[in-house]
Amino acid sequence: MKKNGVSKSLVRRVAAGLMALMLLMPLLAACSKGESTESAERRVLRIGVLYGGSDNEQYFRQQYTDTFEFTHPNIDLEIAYAINYDDMRYTQPGQEQEQKDPYEEFKKLLTGQNPVDVVVLDYNMLKRLTQDNLLKQLDPLIQQDEFDLSDYVPTVIDGIKEAGEGNIYALTPTFSSSALFYNKEIFQKAGVEPPTDNMMWEDVINKAREVSKGEGKERTFGLMLSRWSYQGFWDMQNYASPLQLKIFDDKGERMTVNTEGWAKVWETIVKLYKDKLTPTQEDLNALMEEMNKSGDSYGYRPYSDDFFMNGRVAMVIADYGYINDLIRAKDMSATNKDIKAIDWDVVTVPQHPEKPGVGGNVYLSQLMGVNANAQNPDDAWEFVKFSNSREWAKLKSRSTYEMVARKEFLQPKGGLDYNIQAFYSLKPLPPQSLEQEKLYREIPGIWEAQQPGEQLFNEVLQGNKTIKEALAEWETKGNEVLQRLKQNKSNNGKDTQSSGVEVLPVPETKAEEAEEAKTE
Repeated sequence: MKKNGVSKSLVRRVAAGLMALMLLMPLLAACSKGESTESAERRVLRIGVLYGGSDNEQYFRQQYTDTFEFTHPNIDLEIAYAINYDDMRYTQPGQEQEQKDPYEEFKKLLTGQNPVDVVVLDYNMLKRLTQDNLLKQLDPLIQQDEFDLSDYVPTVIDGIKEAGEGNIYALTPTFSSSALFYNKEIFQKAGVEPPTDNMMWEDVINKAREVSKGEGKERTFGLMLSRWSYQGFWDMQNYASPLQLKIFDDKGERMTVNTEGWAKVWETIVKLYKDKLTPTQEDLNALMEEMNKSGDSYGYRPYSDDFFMNGRVAMVIADYGYINDLIRAKDMSATNKDIKAIDWDVVTVPQHPEKPGVGGNVYLSQLMGVNANAQNPDDAWEFVKFSNSREWAKLKSRSTYEMVARKEFLQPKGGLDYNIQAFYSLKPLPPQSLEQEKLYREIPGIWEAQQPGEQLFNEVLQGNKTIKEALAEWETKGNEVLQRLKQNKSNNGKDTQSSGVEVLPVPETKAEEAEEAKTE
């Protein structure tokens, strides 16, 4: 249908285009200062990323570079990958592939004949790059351009400075974090004060004990250390991460698990499970069997396997993205009586007395720095500034899984009122030691030394072994793995018996990975 010769669809398209342009105007104005008019010649800006390929380049550009190219028309962006997935795509089954050291491959991007200008990296790699003088210190540039970082989340800046020995070598527009979610109704009915910010683990576990009650399918549990994990061994790893207890020494030659520190950690988590303060895999299986008997299905109740959303757990440590599920559940509860709307809030993740103020669940994943050998350092710094600007943070604040680094745009979602500061009040876990980080790179199969620990932990839970016996056996079996890996490396220059899959330690599970785990 036309009105005055103009179709409604055309009017809608024009209106949509004008609206998009209006949203971009503040960003265009802010960034026009950075695009000098002194030269109209085209320039190339190369961005180095650790992993990638043709399949995900479009996503990377949409997330990080398209708007920059739009506002900087004289700059063409090239994306370079240290490890290109395309090279591995057509590998035949059983065909041996050379195990590449990701850090050494990344260094080639920064030091080769055609070095990249911008470096996009993970937090675990930041300290090593600064120690090797491969990143340009940003403090002088920040001062020179009066680039305002006053409203940056302290946990982000503190974490960056921690890796740079007090200096800034990279900035990140977003970060991931977790908090302790709690069910207000459970605490109210139990007559127990709910948890508060900055609590120690012992206090949180005591509260979990106070609100746990009932038996079987009527049991209300006090605490879950993860949304998805019903396995004590991995709960134990998450619990212990801020303590930075080592599994093996810095040479990768000897296990270091048979210690008082590890024994104390095991005792804490084992007691959580034995006292039924946290649900086990058996509890989850029983829940699902009960659902099946009643004719329920996952499609009918999408959160049927979530103990917290079913009102069966008082507290759970979960990532920022969990808020989306809680909001959706509340919306669906209006039309589906089987979906429960939880009255909830959040506080900071519990802390260890040995590491006050530290929460091991802050993850800085998209750090951006300037290569010390950059061919185009000026545009590289312009890109880092642009990606970390106030205007860009405003656009990125609509992200459903990550949080922006500027506090101004950190607001509760969906018109709710919850303690959003809980997600950014604690310091991130300090960077892994350079020696340990190097071990995981140079001996990819070293993660195998962890495997005996999981089986032995389960045996302790089943009452078949004491903690002392289990740790001693883990030490023995782990030492055997380390010696085998060392022998293989000395004989062949590489680990011939490892799986060929690189496994790096990750401080925090991302929300996207958690969603994937849920559907498996």
